Amino acid sequence: MTQDEALAEFREAEALLEGHFILSSGLRSPIYLQCARVLMDPARADRVCGALAAKIRAQFGENAFDICISPAMGGVIVGYEVARQLNLPSVFAERVDGAFTFRRGFEIPKGSRCLMVEDVVTTGLSSRECIETITNHGGEVIGGACLVDRSAGSANIGRPLTSLVSLTVPSYTVDQVPSELAKIPAIKPGSRGLNTAT
Repeated sequence: MTQDEALAEFREAEALLEGHFILSSGLRSPIYLQCARVLMDPARADRVCGALAAKIRAQFGENAFDICISPAMGGVIVGYEVARQLNLPSVFAERVDGAFTFRRGFEIPKGSRCLMVEDVVTTGLSSRECIETITNHGGEVIGGACLVDRSAGSANIGRPLTSLVSLTVPSYTVDQVPSELAKIPAIKPGSRGLNTAT
């Protein structure tokens, strides 16, 4: 699957949005990619996650990982589907009091070769936090993967990152929002906040 074909999947799912968005990092952006809309169609999820799994195999080789781990909430479905495509078990870390941890009886066997899978990487902060949690629980994170790298490769997660789509999407701190964007009410469409205008 080419990047243009992947973006066509986002457009067909009405998941490539334009407006004034508050990202989970707190940054503002005129573009938002709502991966949940892409993943709500099992056939589409199979296609895009299959294409990502193929890129992971090409980069790391066959049998490079023992387990796939994702940060909740956005990474859960993509992590599960990538794990299915790679024939790996899948678990997720979730935030408790602002920090990632493992619940629900999830454990990482010591020394497991781990693949960390996200839906979208912007600054890489949540990926790095998830990787730190995995490491603290005895896993060895070999690499990361995401459906969309909004940083076009500039986000540093501390490990090699494989993405299906790599874009340069502008993002701004609140005090640097361009005047034309500031005229549009800002909304937070992601899972870590209310879908309300500010």
